[in-house]
Amino acid sequence: MTAVPAKPPENHAVSRIGWLRAAVLGANDGIVSTASLIVGVAAAAAGKPQVLVAGVAGLVAGALSMAAGEYVSVSSQADTEAADLQRERRELAEMPEMELQELTAIYRQRGLDEKLASEVAIALTAHDALATHARDELGLAEMHRARPLQAALASAATFAVGAALPLGAAMLLPLGSLAIGVSIAALLFLMLLGGVGAKAGGAPIGKGVLRVTFWGVIAMAVTYGIGRMLGTSVG
Repeated sequence: MTAVPAKPPENHAVSRIGWLRAAVLGANDGIVSTASLIVGVAAAAAGKPQVLVAGVAGLVAGALSMAAGEYVSVSSQADTEAADLQRERRELAEMPEMELQELTAIYRQRGLDEKLASEVAIALTAHDALATHARDELGLAEMHRARPLQAALASAATFAVGAALPLGAAMLLPLGSLAIGVSIAALLFLMLLGGVGAKAGGAPIGKGVLRVTFWGVIAMAVTYGIGRMLGTSVG
């Protein structure tokens, strides 16, 4: 009898959803907000030193803000998960039979007959009752668990990298072509980011590119218009 070769472990895109979301969000915000800030300040007829100072300030403030925002929001999610797990742990200790019936009902709703659902519930409860209820009752898969520090660091780092791209372009361009040059560079960076993010997430690349480019154009157009308007009124 020919032995069936072992199937290699599958690497699903969903396993990357936690860090990928924070990374794409951070890089996208870094490019769009910093490029928009530079374009708006340049449109207000400011000198190049003022434009660069605004860009650097936007990079630092944005990275810290992203880190703080991600940490606070994901920490809130982690607190909620911890509270639900603690409640589930208490219920498993105080009313194990009721929890077993609840698990059996969940498996019946998923298509198993009464006997098989009960057998599966008993076997998984004996193996790891809390993990089973966390996954099948609360929907808390390990790959989706909240990790505040990881999300904060990923967002801050990717925001800084994203912001450095239009800022670098601004340093290289003369003041006269700075606004249009940074806008074009930022759109190219956004298209690349959209494609890479879509590829990493297993999504259509064209859709990812179009999505981030559209909002980048809107943000830079609005800030350019405001910069021109305020620059003219102040002048």
